[in-house]
Amino acid sequence: MNLESKVSVIEAVLFASGEPISNEKLAAAAGVEKKLVSKLIGLLIERYESCKSALTVLSLDDSYQLTTRCEYAENIKAVIKSRKNTALTPAAMEVLTIIAYNQPVTKSFVEHVRGVESSSIVNSLVEKDLLEEAGRLDVPGRPIAYKTTNTFLRCFDMSIIEELPPLPSHSEQVSFNDVNEEDEENEEVLV
Repeated sequence: MNLESKVSVIEAVLFASGEPISNEKLAAAAGVEKKLVSKLIGLLIERYESCKSALTVLSLDDSYQLTTRCEYAENIKAVIKSRKNTALTPAAMEVLTIIAYNQPVTKSFVEHVRGVESSSIVNSLVEKDLLEEAGRLDVPGRPIAYKTTNTFLRCFDMSIIEELPPLPSHSEQVSFNDVNEEDEENEEVLV
């Protein structure tokens, strides 16, 4: 099988799946070594770009997914009725942030950091496919640990979790007192 045929095999598998496919599975499907898959994906992307295709390939951690380009989203929405995507609440974003930066973690870890019960929020994020189980900890009770998914990466426009922006250092963080003092100064100006 020549190189162009192997690119076509990769394209066919990605198209038929609709979901992210691991580097390992794509290598097996095309009959190549895993390290050659990224080159084949690059050739597929070049093929799409050369003919100004509406398709592209996303790299998601150690997987790839065939998708449409962002600029066609409105056209697609106009034709396809999809379930209404609801925005995440501030609490859900907080839970997602805690897990993304500390993964894998348990619900009790999230609750300890937040100081409030967070089980229903974690369950909701699992249902939305933003979080998934990452196994059980080897401690009494064997609690479930959670981690982010490829859907999380796709929603936040990242290829790998390491693309998360760094957390601010302690000196860069704003305290409640800083905000309160600023509000008082603004009130004095208004009076």
